[in-house]
Amino acid sequence: MSRRALIPLVAVDALAFAFVSLLLARYLNTEGQERGAVFALLQAQAHGDAGAMLKRLDGCAPDPRCAATARANAQQLRRAGEVKILAYDSKTAYALGSKRGPTRVAWTVIDRGLPVVQCVDVERIGTVLAGRAIRLRRLSPPIDRQGTC
Repeated sequence: MSRRALIPLVAVDALAFAFVSLLLARYLNTEGQERGAVFALLQAQAHGDAGAMLKRLDGCAPDPRCAATARANAQQLRRAGEVKILAYDSKTAYALGSKRGPTRVAWTVIDRGLPVVQCVDVERIGTVLAGRAIRLRRLSPPIDRQGTC
């Protein structure tokens, strides 16, 4: 094969590799976005900030039951210090398209009581090509430490 024919083939291969790498990076970044959104919600809860929690929970504020749960959680689970996530199990992890499901999260504030386990209703919208969005829908009251969502 001549050098002239080889250069376009190498260029096409390099572009294909760059495109696949970009898609893979966007796909993997979604995991961090979801975890970051859940972490921010738990921080607001630990600070006792029900208003911030309701802003992070899509569609929760107009739902009286959801809003009451968020306010009760903020009051009951208020703790000074930095939130540490101990365990994270998402049913929407690595979804290629849109998906909704529970995420079980165990968290604590060091030296501020026993760990708390809660379920977060997470919705992923979009695709890797079109862009992704994470919506947190609901946050449960604490569940049993060995419980499942």
